[in-house]
Amino acid sequence: MTTAVPATHGEVWLRARPDGVLGTDHFEVVRVPVPEVRAGQVLVRNRLMSVVAVMRTLIEGGAGLPIPAAALGEPLWAPALGEVVAAPGGELAPGDLVTHGLGWREYAAVDVAEAQRVDPSELPDPAAHLSQAMTAWLGVVRGAEVRPGDTVFVTGAAGGVGTMAGQFARLRGAERVIGSTGSRLKGEYLVRELGYDAFVVRGAEAPIEEQLREAAPDGLDAVFDNVGGEQLVAALAVARRGARVGLVGALSGQLSGGFAAPARIDTGSLIMRGITLRGMSGSDHLDAIPEGMREFGRGLREGSIVFPHARLSGVDQAPRALCELLEGRHTGAVLVEL
Repeated sequence: MTTAVPATHGEVWLRARPDGVLGTDHFEVVRVPVPEVRAGQVLVRNRLMSVVAVMRTLIEGGAGLPIPAAALGEPLWAPALGEVVAAPGGELAPGDLVTHGLGWREYAAVDVAEAQRVDPSELPDPAAHLSQAMTAWLGVVRGAEVRPGDTVFVTGAAGGVGTMAGQFARLRGAERVIGSTGSRLKGEYLVRELGYDAFVVRGAEAPIEEQLREAAPDGLDAVFDNVGGEQLVAALAVARRGARVGLVGALSGQLSGGFAAPARIDTGSLIMRGITLRGMSGSDHLDAIPEGMREFGRGLREGSIVFPHARLSGVDQAPRALCELLEGRHTGAVLVEL
């Protein structure tokens, strides 16, 4: 059956770069002709797209990241899941579900090489293909090298990455998992729903390090750091001899449009305690993705893992979704149904 394709579709364009707080007025939703596909492309009707914090850095200009910055007067982009509706030839066919990088629009002309067919049997919920589970899995397994019996600290634990990281740490045998959040309400959710044992709250009356020493009186064996800055400094102060630290993100810088997350580190102390810091870039660990996907899919099917996420509906809600993400209004991943 042929899917009818409209003449026009909605796209979200960046109209102005923010001078301070990002707002919905920095974007515009426009109606433009549905793109025509060239040889080597397929037309995809996007169904879901993810909204991630790195978009704030790309909107600011990219801060030297090895991915394209957002351009003024053009549609933004982000990971998306959609259905192929036109395929002039090649490996893909109408009806196939694919993931690709051209979100923030209802239809996309996607190079076949950039479209990844979704295996319906791999994950029970297709939306989970837009999770940040693989970032979390790599940070837990290869970054922090979580081992049975470990006490683990996850920074930024209530976001799309952190909600998954805590669960993977538990599956890898961690004895105690502690997360940092921006509110007590989110921390209570982590303990109640995601298997965390304790939490510390950013901006609370007591400093992070003091809260962390109370939550982990015997110290930390592994740290999954998605924030940087003062939270990393606190984690290193509480780390035990031989602790492993996976550096996965820099949210303390990203939320304001940068990527730098400076932390004052006592190198001598790290040497004396034999602490390992490992920066994690997913592109360096592509060989581990198949194993991570198998573990993720098995966990979802068995119920030992959940995929926490919020959904907003409509391409016009994408700017609001991003602003709310940056404000910390949601727990877990943020998706927009298109």
